[in-house]
Order: sequence, then structure tokens, then C-alpha cells
Amino acid sequence: MNILDKIVFDKRREVEIKKSTLPIDFLMNSPLFIRKTFSLTESVKNGSGIIAEFKRRSPSKHLINNESSVIDVVKGYKRAGVSGISILGDTKYFGGSLEDLIQARNSVDIPILRKEFIIDVYQIYEAKAYGADAILLIAAILTKNEIFTFSKQAKELGLDVLLEIHNEEELRKSNLTNVDLVGVNNRNLKTFEVSLEYSKYLSKLIPKEKVKISESGISSVEAINELKNYGFQGFLIGENFMRTKNPGEEAIRFLKEL
Repeated sequence: MNILDKIVFDKRREVEIKKSTLPIDFLMNSPLFIRKTFSLTESVKNGSGIIAEFKRRSPSKHLINNESSVIDVVKGYKRAGVSGISILGDTKYFGGSLEDLIQARNSVDIPILRKEFIIDVYQIYEAKAYGADAILLIAAILTKNEIFTFSKQAKELGLDVLLEIHNEEELRKSNLTNVDLVGVNNRNLKTFEVSLEYSKYLSKLIPKEKVKISESGISSVEAINELKNYGFQGFLIGENFMRTKNPGEEAIRFLKEL
């Protein structure tokens, strides 16, 4: 069983426990559930295109940053002029939580992506209830029908949908009807090898009407400018900021170079 399989296995158990504790009806009564969301899609198209991520650790790099507070980081990201903020919510493998999401929501008024391993409609309602504006769907762990069903539900709740792919097979199997943004993860989730060639190759296969996002392994302005030549408008950057002592300040420095 590879790391992705382990994460999904644990996530299914986690979600079943949550569903029995806090049913969807409870989530729908959250004050944040009725708020009008910000469009991550429009923000990427009309802004810097940078989606800056908050995460504490990862299975591949282990501890990344366990000192910076989510509030300080997201405020710094906003000052930097990012188009959106990604909050990595998995606890066991990435050290995140829904508390991070709601703290971020209460701190900034720009689009927030809930980056999670979504395997159940319940998590989409959860994202809405905790203040997210967009959700991530990972094609590698979902069927074609799940991608359609989950993205349709997200749109009905007013959430944008970022579909993450790693290869041509995942793109071909995906129903993109309700998908706003297509992200190419440059990190192979099974081997954790990183290469921008994934984005370059898949760029020509993604429908032109979808906003293209390149994810992972982006650490320089030169890489972004190169990827723009392949039609990418958005760039998800996490470790490049989070591994510094002050992620917000690093984001400000980075965006000034763009």
C-alpha cells in the first residue's frame, strides 16, 4: 500500500466518524454556510495567479514549519497580493485541521481553497460550513462518477472546483462539466518525484476554457514565466514559502519579483 492509498484509507474512517458526530444538517446551520463565496477562478485570472499554501508538514518532507501561526501567515499572503490561499486540512499526514481553515477565513477576505483528500460529499458541505470558497478534487483517488457528482454538488453550494491530475489517463477519465480549474500536480503522489515536465506535457491536453494551475515544485519566478508560455494562469506554492521563518514576508519578496 503506497502513501496515497494509506491516506485515503484513513480518510474514509475519519469521515465516517465525523458523519456520525456532526451530520450534514448541523453543518448547514453554520453561520458561514450562507456567506457569499469569493471566486478563486476570477481571482486567479485577474490577479497575480499565485495560490499560496499553509501547511505544517508532509509525508515526503516531514516537518516543514511548526512555528508560524495560520493567522500571521495568511495575513502575510494577503499583503503579498496572492490570488488565493490553500489551507491543507489533513491532520494525520499534514498536521492541518478545520480550525486552520476557519482561522484563515476569519483573518482574510480573499478566496480560500480547502485542500483535502475529498472522498465523500460530506466533506464538501464541511468545506462550505468552515468558510472555504473552493475545494480540491484529486482525480487519482476518485472515479469518473465521483468527480462529476462531487463537482456538481460543490457548484450547487457556490464553491469553485479545482481538479488535480497527474497524468493523461486521469484527465481522460474526468468529467470536467462542473470543474473550474484544472491543476497539474508536478509531484507524483506515489513516488513523490517532482518535475515541471508534467505540467508542460499535460497543458496541451487540458481544454482551453479551463483555468490551468501548476502545483508543486515551483520555487522561482523563472519557472512561473516558463509555465505561462504553456497557458498556465495559476501557480500553487507551498513549501517554498512555508519552509522559511516568515512565510508571509517570503511571499511578499517573491511576488515583487513577478
